[in-house]
Amino acid sequence: MKTSIFQGRSFIAEKDFNREELNYLIDFSAHLKALKKAGIPHHYLEGKNIALLFEKTSTRTRAAFTTAAIDLGAHPEFLGQNDIQLGKKESVADTAKVLGRMFDGIEFRGFSQQTVETLAEFAGVPVWNGLTDDWHPTQMIADFLTVQENFGYLKGINMVYVGDGRNNVANSLLVTGAILGVNMRIVTPRSLFPDKSIITLANQYAAQSGAIIQMTDDVPLGVKDAHVLYTDVWVSMGEEDKFAERINLLTPYQINRHMLDLTGNEEVIVLHCLPAFHDSQTEYGQRIAKEFGIQEMEITDEVFRSSNGRQFEQAENRMHSIKAIMAATLGNLFIPKA
Repeated sequence: MKTSIFQGRSFIAEKDFNREELNYLIDFSAHLKALKKAGIPHHYLEGKNIALLFEKTSTRTRAAFTTAAIDLGAHPEFLGQNDIQLGKKESVADTAKVLGRMFDGIEFRGFSQQTVETLAEFAGVPVWNGLTDDWHPTQMIADFLTVQENFGYLKGINMVYVGDGRNNVANSLLVTGAILGVNMRIVTPRSLFPDKSIITLANQYAAQSGAIIQMTDDVPLGVKDAHVLYTDVWVSMGEEDKFAERINLLTPYQINRHMLDLTGNEEVIVLHCLPAFHDSQTEYGQRIAKEFGIQEMEITDEVFRSSNGRQFEQAENRMHSIKAIMAATLGNLFIPKA
């Protein structure tokens, strides 16, 4: 029996997978979503134990990995920041060797990309990156599944990311889109352009896929003819001291009704990986409103609640895509090469 092209592999950055493999994961996610909706069991990981390591808190990532594991017949075990000793009392390599003997797969969500890479090197089981400061690969499968569901195709789609162009979501969108043949534009102030190494990598993939890669600080130029507008929080975890700076820089890059009109496309969809600061109905939002006098940040409440928004479908798709990634890499499925 042939071994799956995914079996035993870790999923720690999109650049480790080619176009056909990423497309397979997107399509497999859609298939598993259909099975879920139809109530058809799919216990590809029956009897497996999954460790969920969280240095950074999360609603969607934890919920998605937990429900995905259970749907696949596996048992997920959550280990939060106070439960793990990564690099504190025990080296990452030693932790990986221990957990790899107890669990069949390991998810990690935290700060350092080096940590998840070291886990993958020493665990001896598949390791899945739930987010690091550099990359957010499981989010990408969900994102491009959402785009494919809405348009029926990916190659040639114009996806525009507006906001902080240096964060993990922007990095992952740029590279994943380039691999898949999606035209990617990052619309952000020049001081927040992605790192040159990320742009170079994206351009290398774009040369193979035919994608067009653009960076611009010009909003009207950048959003014209967009099929997808995507944004994320202006201040990432650990950067809370940059609120004033980011608000000043990024207010012109807020997704609002005017920006939607600038696309010239009434069917444009809006994505956001959440949580979104579209109002002041949270403790966080109230604090920002009090300190800076604004009620909305990266996206207006009007657009967030509009028919253009697909952020909740996108959030649900995290579960289906994570399920596909875990099943493909750990489920010993027969997946022939394309």
